[in-house]
This record gives sequence, C-alpha cells and structure tokens, in this order.
Amino acid sequence: MWFRSLNPKLTDWRGRRVWIVGSSTGIGAALAQHLGRQGARLALSARNRDALLYTARALPDALILPMDVSIAGHWHATHRQIIEQWSQLDMVVFCAASYQQERSWQVEGCSARQTIEVNLTSIYYGLEVILPTLLAQQSGSLVLIASVAGYMGLPNASVYGPTKAALINLAELLYADLHPKGLGIYLVNPGFVRTPLTARNQFHMPALQTPEQAASAIVQGLAQGRFEIDFPKRFTRPMKWASLLPYRWRFALMNQLLHLT
Repeated sequence: MWFRSLNPKLTDWRGRRVWIVGSSTGIGAALAQHLGRQGARLALSARNRDALLYTARALPDALILPMDVSIAGHWHATHRQIIEQWSQLDMVVFCAASYQQERSWQVEGCSARQTIEVNLTSIYYGLEVILPTLLAQQSGSLVLIASVAGYMGLPNASVYGPTKAALINLAELLYADLHPKGLGIYLVNPGFVRTPLTARNQFHMPALQTPEQAASAIVQGLAQGRFEIDFPKRFTRPMKWASLLPYRWRFALMNQLLHLT
C-alpha cells in the first residue's frame, strides 16, 4: 500500500548492534545514551577518546573505538575490530560533522576541504567498508544525519549547507539502491540543536532543541519506519515550504534572513 512505512519499524533495541560514528558530543552522544538505556550494544567512534569515555560513562559494555573519519584506513581498521567482536552489524549511524559559520566571501579553500571531507567524503569511506558486510547479511540499516540546511541555500552555511544537501541526495539514491536488497536507509534532518557546533553561531536559532530531544525524535522516527526524520516540525515544515517557492520569492525571503543575522 502507498501508506506503508518506507523502512523497517525499529522498536526493540535489545541486543541490536549499533555503530555510532561521531558520538563524542551532541546528537551522537545523546543517541548513544538513549539507545544504551534500551538495551542496544554500542560501538562509539570519534577522534576524542576522552569524550567518548565520557559518553560511555553509563554504558559499561560499549566498544570505545577512536578514529578520524577523514582517514580511509581508520574506517577499515575500526570496522574490522567491530566485526571481530560482534560478527555482524545491525546499524551504522553517520553523525560526524564539521561546521563553520561563514559567508561565501569568507570561505577558505583549506577549511572548506576539511568540512567536505568530514561531512561528505567520510561517508563514502564508510560505505566502501560497511556495505559489503550489510549486503552479505541481507539486513541492517544506515542512518545519515543531514540537516534542514540542506533544503535550500542558507546564509552563513556556505560549505556546511552544500554538504548536507549532498547527504540528502545520497540518502535518496542509497534508498533506491539498497532498500530492494533488504537494507533500511534513514535520513535525519534536524533543525537547530544545542551542540558544540551550533554554539559558534552568533545569530538567533529558532526552535532550538537539546541533544536529548533530538535523540528522542530520531528514535521515534526509527520506530515509525520513516525515511526522513525531520524535527522539530514547527521549524522543518516552514523550511520545506520555503524550499518549494519560486526563486524570486525564495531569494526575497533569503534577503530578509540576511538582515536578521
């Protein structure tokens, strides 16, 4: 039926093996703690080992696997450790992100490259390593954390926004390729969430959420089997509507936003 959920409805997390990449702070850390309380088995990765240990303070059985997502070899080595421990993987959450508030004339090539490597290129490193395992199992799920910043070009997101737009596109094509092969693909588009990244913003962030609220919304969306999990609706819905406006109206709206930031 047309109204059938697009993905498996994930409601029972007991024993489910979940690798969260980018789990030292923010949404990734909150999601780890949320799933851990529901019985998931967790592998936690990020660059900062001490921050990972803090995330896992109430998760004594979590695998702590520091890695730099921008280095392809780290994906291979970390994936190998996980498979040695668990034999299989049920879910991988791509949550690592880099962000810098900048207008287009402030962009520097080196910092732009670093953002693109973390936000986008690293996903391809991960897919190269992870997909053979999931396809061999004929089961498992991928969760891509994008952003409403990917809906349309927004002020102050000159590099971050395009990388998130690319992730939305990538999630759509992954669903087309992999759903027929038994895999779940979930796209998460949060609004503003209070994290170390958004703490750099020098403008008002409407409908600002806590990482815990974000984690709860993600888990709820997974339980509903949704392809796109966007929140909070009072912010994401107007953003979606704005992205559908004719360019003349959209640019006028953008000009108003620029005068507010």
